[in-house]
Amino acid sequence: MARIASTYLAELRRRAKESRVYRKYQLLGLEIAAALRDERHKSLYIKLAKEYGGERLLGLAKDVAERRDVRKPGAYFMALIAELPRPARPLRPPRAPRKRSVRSNGK
Repeated sequence: MARIASTYLAELRRRAKESRVYRKYQLLGLEIAAALRDERHKSLYIKLAKEYGGERLLGLAKDVAERRDVRKPGAYFMALIAELPRPARPLRPPRAPRKRSVRSNGK
């Protein structure tokens, strides 16, 4: 039993190392985190890439990373993001009314 458990745990560790990027904004968020050397907050950068558009933010992150006088590139990047206009969220179309199933009384 112990051998099966250790094999299973080894398989889970191996699979955890594989990348699971399914959308473009996820990849751009990870690239932003790498450019800013801030892997700890990669989920935040993925969220920002989804909301603001990744290419625009990636360019801004690369610009921040190239500046030698910035001690905390992640904090400076977030200060620059705060100055950007917040993107408008698209409104969802109204939902269609649900169709109710008609139950027969057996008559």
